[in-house]
Amino acid sequence: MKVKSKIIVGLFLMMTPLFGYEKYFVVERESSSIAVIKDGKKISTIKNMHNMNHGVVKFKDKDGYVISRDGYVIKFDPISENIIAQYKTSKSAIGFVIGEHYVAVANYDDKSVDILNRDLKPLQKIKTGSKNVGIKIYKNYLIFSQMDNDKISVYVNVGGIHGDQNNTQVVFKPFRSFENVGKLPFDAMIQDNKYIAGFFISKHFGTVDLDNMTYKKVKIFLDEKRQMVLKVPHFGFWSIGGQRVFVPAVGDNKVMVYDMNFKFIKNIKTEGMPVFTSLSPDKKHLAVTYSGKKFPVVQIIDTKSLKIIKRFEFDGKVLHIRWSKTKSELYISVNDTNKVAIIDTKNWTKIKEVPNVKKPSGIFIYEVTNDK
Repeated sequence: MKVKSKIIVGLFLMMTPLFGYEKYFVVERESSSIAVIKDGKKISTIKNMHNMNHGVVKFKDKDGYVISRDGYVIKFDPISENIIAQYKTSKSAIGFVIGEHYVAVANYDDKSVDILNRDLKPLQKIKTGSKNVGIKIYKNYLIFSQMDNDKISVYVNVGGIHGDQNNTQVVFKPFRSFENVGKLPFDAMIQDNKYIAGFFISKHFGTVDLDNMTYKKVKIFLDEKRQMVLKVPHFGFWSIGGQRVFVPAVGDNKVMVYDMNFKFIKNIKTEGMPVFTSLSPDKKHLAVTYSGKKFPVVQIIDTKSLKIIKRFEFDGKVLHIRWSKTKSELYISVNDTNKVAIIDTKNWTKIKEVPNVKKPSGIFIYEVTNDK
């Protein structure tokens, strides 16, 4: 039996590289660095990442990219963790997207959008006269919102036309603009062929049908009495899946639930004012974080019954959460106590803490497959 067990273990270890694994890149908010976690352990730190106060990490193919609060875009190798290139687009950058042959950066302070190649060499600067937010990609279009001008802009890549997939040239030209879309656009998301923009002041969100290039305003309500929302919260905090949309209410202790056409379904009463919702990969559970006194609390909602089924409380502020895509685990940044907690989502128990992660915030996953 012992020999048989050893053979099974050996086969499992041999198969692990074939299936790949996950590496977690955790922003160390105040240290200009990113902690790297693998198999529940911190294995290294990537330093010299500039201002990580609102740092964001994204992956495309075998490349990793970081945007810092002070306007740097950094390209790194997710396997070796070496920095490959960096470029400063402005004094303050707010978001970026990665296309097949380019990286596009929405800038705040110099009121422009920068187009770089995948190695971060500058290709084009689009001057808008506005802080730019909500930058997204759809087919050969680049879409972003102009915060100061109440405007949504659509640019088209004319360098890669005629359906030539091997054409790596990138040249963006104005294609369409939508004026007076709402007061102070500040965030956006892509859902199928719809670009959806939210606003600081207006009590609606706007949608651009990117196939027909038409715009409309959509009102959403707090309840069945059709009371208007205070404002549309950041779309990064929304969760969409399983034919439902989960939206944390602004200034109220509830998560609002809608169908895919934004018809109101139900309000879920929560322990505090929700900040962030995150849907599990199988769409069965929703994790919710809070602000204020309830900062250390995470609640789990069953998306079928729409009831809270579990509550966790930590010894510091929870700034971000991320579900594993391959394991039954939920990773949680506990900022005050410099650690990442891991929850077993089968049994809903705390199973591990990863210490020495300095002031952690955003958690980002890179999936390593057998060909990487």
